Amino acid sequence: MPAWAGAPPRHALVLDDGERTHTLQVEVAETPQQRSRGLMERDSLPVDAGMLFLYGTEQPATSAYWMYRTRIPLDIAFIDEGGVIRSLKTMSPCHAESSSRCPVYPAGARFRAALETNAGYFAERRIEVGDRVELAPWIASP
Repeated sequence: MPAWAGAPPRHALVLDDGERTHTLQVEVAETPQQRSRGLMERDSLPVDAGMLFLYGTEQPATSAYWMYRTRIPLDIAFIDEGGVIRSLKTMSPCHAESSSRCPVYPAGARFRAALETNAGYFAERRIEVGDRVELAPWIASP
């Protein structure tokens, strides 16, 4: 079965590094169930695809993501309400039988959204902390 078979619709998401823009096709995770499942048990992710995790309120810097039952290495960007990337991490798959044996990846900055892509996506495109993600229509600007 293809990696995206049965997945919710994808939406265009624009990232701006100040010199050029990059467009990802993202699946949006808005509910607690969608956010909890994330990209678990996927064998691959298209090159210009990702998952956008949205929260109704700002999340603390101590909030963390994990890779339990996630098979592919991922990058994650933690994004504030204004669409500014505040933190970037690379996360490795966790093959442990128990979620408690998987490492966690704290955001390190308050965030309103998180964006997961294939590992290396941000570095290959020189996307860094301080660059912008167009979160409209999902989050109104402050």
